[in-house]
Amino acid sequence: MARYIFITGGVVSSLGKGLMAASLAALLQARGYKVRIRKFDPYLNVDPGTMSPYQHGEVYVTDDGAETDLDLGHYERFTGVSARQSDNITSGRIYQQIIAKERRGDYLGATVQVIPHVTDAIKEFAKADTEDLDFVLCEIGGTVGDIESLPFIEAIRQLRNELGRDQTALIHVTLVPYISAAGELKTKPTQHSVRELTSLGVQPDVLLCRCEHPLPESVRAKIALFCNVRPQAVIQALDAPSIYGVPLQYHAEGLDAEVLRHFRIEDARLPDLSRWDDIIDRYHNPEGEVTIGVVGKYVGLPDAYKSLNEALVHGGMANRVKVNIQWIDAELFEKDDSEIVSQLEPMHGILVPGGFGERGSEGKIASVRFARERNVPFFGICLGMQMSCVEGARNTAGVAAASSTEFGETTEPVVGIITEWMTAEGLEKRAAGGDLGGTMRLGAYEAKLKTGSKVSEIYGGATNISERHRHRYEVNGAYIEPLEKGGLIFSGMSPDGLLPEIVERPDHPWFVGVQFHPELKSKPFDPHPLFASFIAAAVQQSRLV
Repeated sequence: MARYIFITGGVVSSLGKGLMAASLAALLQARGYKVRIRKFDPYLNVDPGTMSPYQHGEVYVTDDGAETDLDLGHYERFTGVSARQSDNITSGRIYQQIIAKERRGDYLGATVQVIPHVTDAIKEFAKADTEDLDFVLCEIGGTVGDIESLPFIEAIRQLRNELGRDQTALIHVTLVPYISAAGELKTKPTQHSVRELTSLGVQPDVLLCRCEHPLPESVRAKIALFCNVRPQAVIQALDAPSIYGVPLQYHAEGLDAEVLRHFRIEDARLPDLSRWDDIIDRYHNPEGEVTIGVVGKYVGLPDAYKSLNEALVHGGMANRVKVNIQWIDAELFEKDDSEIVSQLEPMHGILVPGGFGERGSEGKIASVRFARERNVPFFGICLGMQMSCVEGARNTAGVAAASSTEFGETTEPVVGIITEWMTAEGLEKRAAGGDLGGTMRLGAYEAKLKTGSKVSEIYGGATNISERHRHRYEVNGAYIEPLEKGGLIFSGMSPDGLLPEIVERPDHPWFVGVQFHPELKSKPFDPHPLFASFIAAAVQQSRLV
């Protein structure tokens, strides 16, 4: 029977509950246990799919097509366990399901209430598909005291009573601020947060205290006394120079040992942390560095490209180099042509990421052209691939009016929704396979690679791959022939040969565009081959500059 570890937060948001959950799961994995992490999000959106990156950051997509919270990306990157739809639930989805049942009459006329109907749904989500697991970690979004979180805290209380203390543990993440004027660490915020939690019927077993200065033993003892936990269960969590150093740091502080002690597990094997030692060695001891220019539209929002940022770091680890990421606003290139040279000339590689909408599109196209003409390694992802096709159509295939229907009406729809350009015969063929493609393509899809192509080589000679998608528009297959005559080769296609998946330029040092999002599957201990190869090309470019 799986053991449950619930993770709550207090005092302020953004304390790193997701990173803590991922790190603890990695430590339990290193001891040989099977783990899975789940995220409870209290907001009323059904999922993050329609939420603005300015508010929520990136949308993380799973193999089974779920649009989820970005914390699931941390979970995957630290554990290697593929997330799935059942690992992320929101209040919105819970209420949607309950209301649908009520409308169908499933409750037989009973009054539908938060308790027991909502809390029962939360408990069912937590316990589903856990038969083969040793530990299930459940992170509760938000902070204790939020009105939205109350049903989740109540569900935890009920589960702890039903399963017993030996089967459940609760870790509360708090802040112990340092007041510089007084020269002291203050424990009152943590005390108040724990008091709020216990007033709801839930007592934490472990306190993870985020702090900028080490916690003296006297401060730990004070927190333990007032919060009713063992002094050894007060774990300090100092800021780390890299998120990938957090598992080792938490292990050194005794987090995993304290969790196992709570569960009365005395025969746990020592953790094998060699994987994390190697990651930290590669991160802190690079043998060079490269600068990658990322030309996008959310450049002031690091969380909007969270997985992309981490995948570039992983590519650096694979090549033992430090990757300096230069975030560049694509709109700059639409206002002043001179900005293109000044901003992109120092770059050892140029990457145009995914996105939606017309804003900044011409700047992205200009970046593609710069990379192509100057022989700078170029990587286009999703919209970035589409912009590389528009650029190629305009400047190497003689289709001057090339554009995307996403940006408005055009006489040359090089990019469009599949139903706008595919023939009736082609649509029927795809419909027979269960995929009309007229709406968002989400989740894992297979692609067939051209033998002898650059991407086939990058994937170790593979001819079939599976990658995650999140897009509505596709490169128009009617333009494949003129684009290939212009030097842009379609080296990856959907298995039925109808949808372009990968393009490359054989006459260029490194020029690859992909319709999918490879960053979603990259991990520090298993860098995605496309990012490893792209950074390797950037290293070669740095030697030419």
